Amino acid sequence: MTSREERVENERYFEDYEPGAMRKTLGRTITETDFVVHAGHTGDFFPHHMDAEFCAKSDFGQRIAHGTMTFAIGVGLTATEINPRAFTYGYERLRFPKPVHIGDTIHTTVTIGEKTPDPKRKGFGKVVEITETRKQDGSTVLYCEHILLVEMREPAK
Repeated sequence: MTSREERVENERYFEDYEPGAMRKTLGRTITETDFVVHAGHTGDFFPHHMDAEFCAKSDFGQRIAHGTMTFAIGVGLTATEINPRAFTYGYERLRFPKPVHIGDTIHTTVTIGEKTPDPKRKGFGKVVEITETRKQDGSTVLYCEHILLVEMREPAK
């Protein structure tokens, strides 16, 4: 799903998450406007993102997307499913193995990894979503583990 489609509420408790379950978003093409707007929002006008002449002489040969933009858009693509029983605890193992360029189309796959009861919060468990964003050639441009705190149907004993 993308912004063109309605967001779906999918109420799930900790017990409902199945390791290995996967979903894939639709794609989004990255534009020069994305680069300019993100630079303006963050103040990051580093030449690797904004200076085409500088980048033509670099190993990448062209401008590369801000990692924070790749993260924001890649994770944002997954926000079409809303679970009122869960909220974000954080992200771990964040990596950008390949660059994103203007004109690349990215999509994100979310796979449920491990899940464990949270020892600090009775009635909640942690669910790890393995989040991988790829571009049109199949190469991974973002990898991270999204940790959710999810309400349990039955508190752990």
